Amino acid sequence: MLTETEELAEVNRDLEARGAEDRVRWAVERYGERLVLSTSFGIQSAVMLHLVTRIVPEIPVVFVDTGYLFPETYRFAEELTKRLNLNLKKYHSLRSAAEQEALFGKLWEQGAEGLAQYNWMNKVEPMNRALRELGAEAWLAGLRRSQASTREHLRVVQVQNKLHKVHPIIDWNDRDIYRYLKENGLPYHPLWEKDYVSVGDWHSSAPLTAGLKPEETRFNGLKRECGLHELSGRIDFQI
Repeated sequence: MLTETEELAEVNRDLEARGAEDRVRWAVERYGERLVLSTSFGIQSAVMLHLVTRIVPEIPVVFVDTGYLFPETYRFAEELTKRLNLNLKKYHSLRSAAEQEALFGKLWEQGAEGLAQYNWMNKVEPMNRALRELGAEAWLAGLRRSQASTREHLRVVQVQNKLHKVHPIIDWNDRDIYRYLKENGLPYHPLWEKDYVSVGDWHSSAPLTAGLKPEETRFNGLKRECGLHELSGRIDFQI
């Protein structure tokens, strides 16, 4: 009998040779109603939303709203939710943006520790809560190896604490993304036209300019990940 580690390695060997749709179907067959999809309604989010809901239309789509998103993001989210008939599950921090600023100030201006506290309250804790309330054992995420150095070594299926994360488009490049959007008549996030290659909160996202790497356009270049996709460290899931 294979150990859990050996089984995961075998699964990844198999899924590395498959396409994105087969990876989604594998996840649906394995986890059924215990599977969720996450979205940030970011630059290329239409790809995963379309790809997954075409296979499993009723999948819960978890959207963590920090309260600091761009106006364009809220309009983009509304457009895609209606167009794709998403089963959207929206989660927020237990503290409002106004309360947070009153008690802690602008945490995103307080260095790495401030960012860690901000991301925990506004992203990680709400996602933890979503996963618990939805009874999730696995979730689909649109991470790609080509997006950042922090994602280069990700596998199709990862264990993040006790949760399984499945990355159907992990090996896609920007050309693959463009082709999928074009073939299916799907839009990029509106801020793509203003040179944003990654979009999160308005205070922690910047357009790509000369001299910057794409991953440096988030969190003032202090870090790339907000905590949702970190496999270890102080910020992690406790499920």
